[in-house]
Amino acid sequence: MAQFFDINNRAELRRLLLSLKPDTTPIWGKMTPQQMVEHLVDQVEWTNGKKIPFCEQPADKAYQMKQLMVYSDKEIGRNVVFQSPPEHYQYPDIPTAVNQLMLELEAFDRYFEQPGITAIHGGFGPMNHHEWLIWHGKHFTHHLKQFGLIA
Repeated sequence: MAQFFDINNRAELRRLLLSLKPDTTPIWGKMTPQQMVEHLVDQVEWTNGKKIPFCEQPADKAYQMKQLMVYSDKEIGRNVVFQSPPEHYQYPDIPTAVNQLMLELEAFDRYFEQPGITAIHGGFGPMNHHEWLIWHGKHFTHHLKQFGLIA
């Protein structure tokens, strides 16, 4: 598989995200740096037991999409928009949002300590810890590249 960011490398993730300035311009897309970090917080909350997700696809389609997007070197394309970013920030600044992301990732780790536990992805269906590590790695890589934090 291609090299994607390892979300278990929390010190490096924190360092990279804290290097963002509020006026950092993305290489593509319309998100601000803080919207991107808050988006990652939101997405991790769907995988740590905080939010209850559901699959929006028929099981066969979800399985096919999981094979394509999780079990391949395929990167997430640029300018993929599922919804517009919120107008208002949930956190007062980037460092606070980054700290919240770290807390949500710790909750993700604890959630998957339960044997056999899965979390639903809206497009891919149930995913185990290993699958989520891959997908979060791809997703985080996408946004880190979006803001020029990694090549």
